[in-house]
Amino acid sequence: MPYLPPAVALLLCFGSASSALAQPGAAGRIKLVSGQAQIVRQTGSTAAQAGQHVFAADVVRTGADGRVAITLNDDTRLAIGPNSDVRLDRFEFAPGEGRYGLTLRIARGLLAYVSGRIARLSPDSARLETPSALVGIRGTRFVVQVEAP
Repeated sequence: MPYLPPAVALLLCFGSASSALAQPGAAGRIKLVSGQAQIVRQTGSTAAQAGQHVFAADVVRTGADGRVAITLNDDTRLAIGPNSDVRLDRFEFAPGEGRYGLTLRIARGLLAYVSGRIARLSPDSARLETPSALVGIRGTRFVVQVEAP
């Protein structure tokens, strides 16, 4: 059996995509949390909890034993592994108005990604940024690891 990075295994745990039951302005919802994890906002940081909404500009920060699974409103699925720092820099999903946008910035750590509707409907509107690269997302699944500087 092939080795699965912990973030990929976490993605498989929360199964098929489902809408995140949006709160106004929310980009999605946390599905699972394991270990130490925080949501950092302009107003401060709080412990990440399953069911908690995430918003554009939120940073998900995990500790050495932390993992977080998130489903965004367009059914994009994210699994964030230990010792990670990932910012949901931009999220816009308004298909009726033709507005789409998803930008993730991973400063360090491990991120597994499964495309949602933004990447399928408007591929140029979804991207991942790391300290040394910019990745255009074209409707796919991948895992990226960024080593701490």
